[in-house]
Amino acid sequence: MTLTRRRFFTLASAAWLMAGAPAQAYRWQGTALGAKAQIILDHPKAEQITARVMGELSRLEQVFSLYRPTSDLSRLNAAGRLDAPAFELLDCLSLARHIHRLTQGRFDPTVQVLWQVLARAAIAGQAPDAAALAQARGAIGFDRVQFDAGAVRLGRGQALTLNGIAQGYIADRIAALMAQEGITDVLIDTGEITAMGRAAGHDGWPVSITQEPQKRLLQNRALATSAIMGSLIGAGQGHILDPRSAKIAATGAKQVSVSADSAGLADGLSTALSLTRSRAEAAQLLSNVKESRIESYIA
Repeated sequence: MTLTRRRFFTLASAAWLMAGAPAQAYRWQGTALGAKAQIILDHPKAEQITARVMGELSRLEQVFSLYRPTSDLSRLNAAGRLDAPAFELLDCLSLARHIHRLTQGRFDPTVQVLWQVLARAAIAGQAPDAAALAQARGAIGFDRVQFDAGAVRLGRGQALTLNGIAQGYIADRIAALMAQEGITDVLIDTGEITAMGRAAGHDGWPVSITQEPQKRLLQNRALATSAIMGSLIGAGQGHILDPRSAKIAATGAKQVSVSADSAGLADGLSTALSLTRSRAEAAQLLSNVKESRIESYIA
């Protein structure tokens, strides 16, 4: 199985982005969210702020990670129920349900079991077992997931993945932490981008979209990009599954970029809109989401 990670966590000050890191800027490099990371801040309390950011990232990964067996999400998938769930898990699930309904079921976290069946077959270099495939397809249905402050409860045989929304959600949480520290101009990249304020000398933050030549200025807005072939389950098999047909997406956009007032919303929408067949279809789905817009659509 080939599974590339597009996550790269960056938190940079406006001064660093536009002029190179000033001599007094604090720089941290390491690993966050399972990928290389860097934090560069020109701020009197940069070291303390960085420590708080890393603590928050670690705490949130313990909620959302599918790679940590003790995370909240892993324990939920193993038991089918999680009592006293973290606020962030409930908040993200509420956003996921909102996006699920906005996109007429194109965004559905319950594709996890199907993904696992396909991934295991790809690792073994063989076709998926027919019985396992049928069972996995029958587990899809986000409407069967119930959650409230007391517990999250999955339907029979279900498991969740929040990989299509959690990166953006985490970017929103880090942005909130930055705002609490009084930082107004910062670019946050957790694989999805949140631009707060503006870069020095600009009316926003210059950002680029893969395969698009022009830069865009992003100010107090988030940007997310999804591509069917961005990660691979197997040779030539994209990682985005269509929950409506319970198959690997065979048709759809090659790449979609969406901006919104929150990175979590942009992340989930870009994932779902990868399953549309035209920009017009994608625009129609977004017609009732006034806080979002399509920035790029490559068919």
